[in-house]
Amino acid sequence: MIVAVEDALSESVVRKLIAVIRPDLNISIVMGKRGRGYIQTKARALNRTARSVPVFILADLDRPIPCPFDLINQWLPTFRAPALLVRIAVMEVESWVMAHREAFAAHLGVPLHRIPPDTDTIPRPKEFVVGLARMSKRRDIREDLVPSPGSTSAVGPAFNATVSRFVTETWDPRAASTASPSLRRALDRLRAFGT
Repeated sequence: MIVAVEDALSESVVRKLIAVIRPDLNISIVMGKRGRGYIQTKARALNRTARSVPVFILADLDRPIPCPFDLINQWLPTFRAPALLVRIAVMEVESWVMAHREAFAAHLGVPLHRIPPDTDTIPRPKEFVVGLARMSKRRDIREDLVPSPGSTSAVGPAFNATVSRFVTETWDPRAASTASPSLRRALDRLRAFGT
């Protein structure tokens, strides 16, 4: 299977999804990690590739318009190969990660009530995670996820590495799917993929 993702965190999420939901699938190539624009430019070529090799594309919605369905139709307005799976995280893949609310709150060292029961409703999930990290009792979380004063970066120096480690070691997509409708739909599609 070929996987196309926006960044390192999205790669960790796809690897965990496949390991938990479809361990029968093997990832042979991971491409992208250059943002959504790159995925969009490669979508039609990946659709052609999916005629012979399964392809899983994961991208972030980023803003409420267009909806995931319309976004996919913009990228692939005609025939989609049966071996192509395109999923859009609402609003960003961080909302899927936060959706395992109890585990993520414990990992960050913040109260559970700080994470909404429907993480798909968070407009800017990455910024929301940084805000949670600012409140953390754990110094290492604050240092890793929160940008330094005066920094132009939106996230701390080890944001992707720290959140990816949580995904790899702790995150359970099945538990998370109860707080993220877009993740629940992705799991349903992944379960049925290629069957």
